[in-house]
Amino acid sequence: MITAPPPSTSMPLLWDIFCRVIDNFGDLGVCWRLSADLASRGHHVRLWVDDTSALQWIAPGALQGEWPHVQILKWDQTLDAPGLGNHRNLKPADVWVEGFGCEIAPEFIATRAQSTGSSTLNGLNFPVWINLEYLSAEAYVGRAHALPSPVMHGPAAGQTKFFFYPGFTADTGGLLREQGLMHARQRFDENDARRNWLSLHGVDWQGEFLVSLFCYEPAPLAALMQQWAAQPGSTRLMVCAGRATQAVQAALATLRPLPPDGPLQMTYLPMLSQTEFDRLLWCCDLNFVRGEDSLVRAIWAGKPLVWHIYPQDDNAHYTKLLAFWDVLKAPPSLAQFHALWNGLKTMPKGTDSEELLPTDLSTWHSAVQGLQAQLLETDDLTTRLIEFVQKKR
Repeated sequence: MITAPPPSTSMPLLWDIFCRVIDNFGDLGVCWRLSADLASRGHHVRLWVDDTSALQWIAPGALQGEWPHVQILKWDQTLDAPGLGNHRNLKPADVWVEGFGCEIAPEFIATRAQSTGSSTLNGLNFPVWINLEYLSAEAYVGRAHALPSPVMHGPAAGQTKFFFYPGFTADTGGLLREQGLMHARQRFDENDARRNWLSLHGVDWQGEFLVSLFCYEPAPLAALMQQWAAQPGSTRLMVCAGRATQAVQAALATLRPLPPDGPLQMTYLPMLSQTEFDRLLWCCDLNFVRGEDSLVRAIWAGKPLVWHIYPQDDNAHYTKLLAFWDVLKAPPSLAQFHALWNGLKTMPKGTDSEELLPTDLSTWHSAVQGLQAQLLETDDLTTRLIEFVQKKR
């Protein structure tokens, strides 16, 4: 059941968060987590999005208005200047957040400018304008975080946007981490909730090694599955719905039929809410994650992880992956596996094998635990964002 948020420790603000779904719904996943986290701290959020379909499983009840202080609005409404101008209940926001470089419609900006009158020209009463960027561990993030970007054209000419970069260091915007998340994670372990969660998803767990699989289409997947199937130990692959399921089924088509009671078992999961996805990561002994949001959640889960980074045509994602290895202090075996999983043509220094089976999991676990402990000593993204906005106001 969704409960009302606790009182905020700071003055509640009204936030307009804008999101355009590119593919895979990762952008929406991050924007929703931010919206829900702000609301849990007493702020009010309007989330403007062009494709709301994923919210049906990401955040059940969101489209029905069941999340206190969060309102879902259609992106098309931002293009309707007359409608916006006549909408008496649409109060001017204190903050605008453009998710991942999506640009607010000029019609929406013009309507906001009209609502502030001449004070718009000198910036009084104009929203604090944030461009929320993608996550990266690269060095430029610390240098670019919080930099101003003057608006030179259009109805907001003369105003200023600010870049806000999520990141892993104190000079960045930090990572999304809801208040109480780590306490909930601890209680999950203390109450031995893993078996109950698995049972709810049709798994009669008998102590087998549990692996979550949330990926794109990694080339080595079939070979990895074949090696697991040949191992004497028992492994259960918890396959997420969507592209991961399609990838597994394509891999199976290239392999000899696996025995139903063999060493490798498969469980195909339905679409999971963000809360349930977190619990999947908490349950498993090894987590394969992809994109941005699930990487952060895997770090908070504190288990060994493998990241399938979003591929880019110019291979720019390789640089991002290498930067993450540095932050993670990845041991050679983990760097090697990441390289194979992501299709890097050059293996990391200190590795000379193409062995696929995850090895040396204790050092993988230590690396993730070390990064998690370091991050827990710093403020989360929502806290830093609220503080930044209050200073700019």
